[in-house]
Amino acid sequence: MSQATTSRWDSPSPIRYPDPDIIVLDPRFQPLVLGHAAIERIATGFRFTEGPAYYGDTKQLLFADIPNDALLRWDEITGAVTTLRSPCGNIDGNTRDRQGRLISCELGSRTLTRTEHDGTVTVLASHFEGVRLTGPNDVVVKSDGSIWFSDNGAGIRGNYLGDKATPELPYRVYRLNPDSGELTIAVGDMERPNGLCFSPDEKRLYVVDTPAAPKITRVYDIVDGQAVNGRLFFDDNPGWADGIRCDTEGNVWAGITGGPGHDGVAVFAPDGTLIGRILLPERCANLAFGGRKRNRLFMTASQSVYALYVEAQGCPGG
Repeated sequence: MSQATTSRWDSPSPIRYPDPDIIVLDPRFQPLVLGHAAIERIATGFRFTEGPAYYGDTKQLLFADIPNDALLRWDEITGAVTTLRSPCGNIDGNTRDRQGRLISCELGSRTLTRTEHDGTVTVLASHFEGVRLTGPNDVVVKSDGSIWFSDNGAGIRGNYLGDKATPELPYRVYRLNPDSGELTIAVGDMERPNGLCFSPDEKRLYVVDTPAAPKITRVYDIVDGQAVNGRLFFDDNPGWADGIRCDTEGNVWAGITGGPGHDGVAVFAPDGTLIGRILLPERCANLAFGGRKRNRLFMTASQSVYALYVEAQGCPGG
């Protein structure tokens, strides 16, 4: 008879520092690791969490539970989780614009929306050249106010994350001018674009591609508001990326699905080298930097949400 093993997540005992699930693979990751900070599970009991977005002014984290069609709010002071909006259009990706408003990708309604300061919801994009979008997936806001989002049909491939339907457009990354409402194609050479983020100087755009195989992450140069010269940044071995975010030093932090020993977050140096891992007991779909100093990493991972203080700061807009 085999003996069942227990994990740290089954026990109420504290974790001895340094946290053994924070793995340094390259010396460049070591300065980003705090020797006296541990991975924390801050909320659990969901179906599939996504789209973390932190509000420093109210000390709360917004995130989505896509199958439950709910936009949720975690209070940093009390630890309580409450429902902000349900139904919510099966929200997936979230971020805040430079005015502090919530920008959301809705898989169910297949729209990109903005939640105004008074709580009303404005539809920013629903069609391209008169044809309905396949379903915005993830989003980032550039310092000039432009909104860049992937549209990859995740909500129409079945009825779990949205409503099953036939796509009418290719899967792309779009750029939206929020002033004029003009929608243009930013990336049109991927099979299924997913997570995306800008480098600190906004001269490069990183985009995850998640077809059946191979799953890769590419980097593009930004020239005159367009993403050009796409090339491989890292591949899917071991594990593949979903949501990604960049820190102020240019490192790319990626939510990873790869099975035990790989699920969690992988951190890549600006040259594409894997330098560290944050291991979780669940696949990580997305992540966001938050906290008063943008040095707390929030990770939406399947049925739970996790957090970890790091010696890195996330870039604004993503």
